[in-house]
Amino acid sequence: MLPVLQVGPLAVQLPGLLLLLGLWLASVIIGRNAWRHGLDGDVLDRLLLVGLLAGVVGARLSYALQHASDFATDPRAILSISLTAFAPFEGAAIGVVAALVYGARKSLPLWPTLDALTPGAAVLAVFVHLSQLASGDAFGAPTDLPWAIELWGERRHPAQLYALAASIAILGFVLWLQRRRRFVGELALGWLALSSAARLLLEPSRGDSLYLAGVRQAQLAALVVLMASLAGLHVLARRNGNPAPMLAPGTLEQPAPD
Repeated sequence: MLPVLQVGPLAVQLPGLLLLLGLWLASVIIGRNAWRHGLDGDVLDRLLLVGLLAGVVGARLSYALQHASDFATDPRAILSISLTAFAPFEGAAIGVVAALVYGARKSLPLWPTLDALTPGAAVLAVFVHLSQLASGDAFGAPTDLPWAIELWGERRHPAQLYALAASIAILGFVLWLQRRRRFVGELALGWLALSSAARLLLEPSRGDSLYLAGVRQAQLAALVVLMASLAGLHVLARRNGNPAPMLAPGTLEQPAPD
C-alpha cells in the first residue's frame, strides 16, 4: 500500500491521482477511436463529462443521505475531497443514467456508442485496481497460501493483484477484439461478460465482501450481469452476423454544432 506519495513538500493522495490519470487516459483513447464506430469524438467527450460530473455529485449526495446524521452537525463536510465519502455504486448508476439521457438527446446509437466507450472503460478498470492496491481497499481474505501477503495483521490473498492482473488481461482482449469484432455490440458485451466473470471467480478471495442470505452480493450481481451479457451476445450475433463496418479516418461526417 502507498496511500500517500511524498513529492518534496507535497503529500499527494496516490489513489486519487491514479483514478484521475485513468480517467484522462480513458477519455483520450475514446476520443481517438470514436471514428472506428462512426461517432464524433467531441460528442463522446461531452457525454463522458456529463456522466462523470453526475456520477461524482450523485455519489457524494447518496453518501450524505446514507450518513445524514454525520453531515447534520457539519454540512460543509459534504464538500470534502475525501475519497471515502462517496457511495460508488449509487454514483455509477446516476452517472450511467445521466450519460444515457445525454446520448439519447444527441441521438447517439446505443451499441456503437457502448463499443466506442469500452476500450476507455477497460483502461479505467486497470487504474481502479491500481488505486485499490495503493489505498488498501478491496483487500483479500485470510489464507495460508504461499503467496499470501501481510496486511491488517494477517496473511491474506493479494486480491488487488488478482483483480489487476485480470483487468490487464481483459484490456488486452478488448484491444485485440476492437479490430476483429464481427457485429456491433460485441466489444461492449464481450468486455462486460469477461469483467463480470472475473469478479465472479475472484470474489471468494476478497475479505471485504457483503453478504445477502449467506451469498456474496458481488458474486450474485456478477452472475446476473454475466448471464445477461452472454444472452445479449447471442441475440446480437443472430440478429446481425455480418462483420461490423470499419471506418477509415476522415470518413466521419461532422455533426451540426450544438
